[in-house]
Amino acid sequence: MHTLRTWRLAPVAVLCTVALAACGSSSNNSSSSNTSSSSSSSSTPSTSSTASTSGSSTGVASVEALVPAAIKSKGTLTVAADASYAPNEFIGPDGHTVVGMDADLSKALGAVMGLKVNVVNATFDTIIPGLSAGKFDMGASSFTDTKAREKSVDFVDYFIAGESFFTKASGGTTISTIADICGKTVAVEKGTTEEADAGTQGKKCKAEGKPGVTVLSFSDQNGANLALSSGRAQLGFADSPVAAYQVKQSGGQFKLVGAAYANAPYGLAMPKNGLAKAVLAALQQLMSNGTYMQILTKWGIQSGAIPASQVKINGATS
Repeated sequence: MHTLRTWRLAPVAVLCTVALAACGSSSNNSSSSNTSSSSSSSSTPSTSSTASTSGSSTGVASVEALVPAAIKSKGTLTVAADASYAPNEFIGPDGHTVVGMDADLSKALGAVMGLKVNVVNATFDTIIPGLSAGKFDMGASSFTDTKAREKSVDFVDYFIAGESFFTKASGGTTISTIADICGKTVAVEKGTTEEADAGTQGKKCKAEGKPGVTVLSFSDQNGANLALSSGRAQLGFADSPVAAYQVKQSGGQFKLVGAAYANAPYGLAMPKNGLAKAVLAALQQLMSNGTYMQILTKWGIQSGAIPASQVKINGATS
């Protein structure tokens, strides 16, 4: 998975981030929409129990024509998200609805494609296997589009994000770059780019005769946050917008440390079944009518927007 922005405090987000209740642990949680979607025009997230967003009230015929027949016949797009990665995807105030930027964007895309959308909560490292197995139609979960992942699924790139470290505000550690994490314990979500990067850096540390990196991997971001707050880990490591959100919601418990780095595209993941062409066309429609920027602004992450020229299928840079 995987710019600093302004954030709005939400009670459930605080529980997930600081108290670390089991807000992202059940794959039964979901957020559904039909092709008539609505949105608050506010620049801050809505506190309603659904993650609906503005966009076309009916499908666009030229886009609908690109939707694979098997999905069109179902009429519903099942979208998987690991709802522990606020503000991109997390559990809303009602305790079960998946909300966030990716949920809103998925529903807006579905509307353009003439489809209902059901966003379901799933552990991050199960989403790509679930796509391959036909359990999900699309993954919208802050996936960094990588060449390795492109071997299994197609991506439609839609956002840009870096990686950032955060630590305890009182008694935390100090680093400037990822090269400074030698000998430290880092908490990450399992299956993320951060997990891979921390492991790679640990090998570099040892090759240079320095202590390695202890990487603690958790099934969701809430577990990684708990490891940091409890003192098991010295650093949290997540995508930049997510790290910034954890710090903002922590009530002064965490702080960002070091500089963000390694900007890379996020991609919406889907099986290699032709759906990517329809999603690409739908995303281009949302960019041209302003809905795309509306959604990013709603969640305070508009600085991660990409120009239409960078919206593509399988645009991994590494």
